[in-house]
Amino acid sequence: MAGQGNAAPVIIKRKKVSGDGGHHGGAWKVAYADFVTAMMAFFLLMWLLNATTEKQRKGIADYFNPTVPVNRVSGGGDGAFGGSSLFSEEVLAQSGTGASAMRPTDERQAMGVTGEDDAATEQKAMEELDAALKAVGGESMTMERLLRHVVTRLTDEGLVVEVFDLPDSALFDEGTAEPRQVLRDLSVVVSEVFALAENRVAVQGFVKTYPITLIDNPVWDLSAQRAQSARNLLEQAGTIPARIHRITGFADRKPAVSDPMADRNNRLEFVLLRNHR
Repeated sequence: MAGQGNAAPVIIKRKKVSGDGGHHGGAWKVAYADFVTAMMAFFLLMWLLNATTEKQRKGIADYFNPTVPVNRVSGGGDGAFGGSSLFSEEVLAQSGTGASAMRPTDERQAMGVTGEDDAATEQKAMEELDAALKAVGGESMTMERLLRHVVTRLTDEGLVVEVFDLPDSALFDEGTAEPRQVLRDLSVVVSEVFALAENRVAVQGFVKTYPITLIDNPVWDLSAQRAQSARNLLEQAGTIPARIHRITGFADRKPAVSDPMADRNNRLEFVLLRNHR
């Protein structure tokens, strides 16, 4: 016991090891890998936004946002769709009406078909109507003289038949909405061609600029009155009144030529509208 009392005390030193320095920790590698992955995803997103069309982006978004079909009525089956196919007209997808071109939704089109075939068919039909209208000019000299007043074009809005004044032949009596015989005859031709389709029709009136010295500038009233007069002529020629979608007067705000006071700016546009316009 006396010998043990003279022994040197045992000292235990505890050394705290820190992982913050140098190569002793690997947590930063995980964070760096996450950062690199996020940057790759970001640049991939930027590339997709720049390299794809709106329809393609819509398809990619739909792929990552699947829809769940819900049956309107029971089809008698015991499966997920109650006996109906996913492509049935009776299948609802969220707020839509199934994967169909007949009743596609604006917000979320169902899987696959988006109505592109219908748009192509409509485009082809309008091109044929345009050709039919131009072919009328070969029937007689009278018809050729009438079609001197006409130019046609296909736009996003539809088939536009523009009818305009010529230096030697005006559509209306000067400064009025009283149509002349040339416009009455042209209205018959336009009505007959438009009768080959069932699309709605718009009528738009334009006039030339009048001198600013006028106290009462008639451009707004006159363009609207002429569009209204043209609508009446179409209906008299056989166009069903219910097909007329709108009548618009643009005054002198959209001149057809650089000189705003030129007679060429006195014109009408008969528009065979595309569907959903």
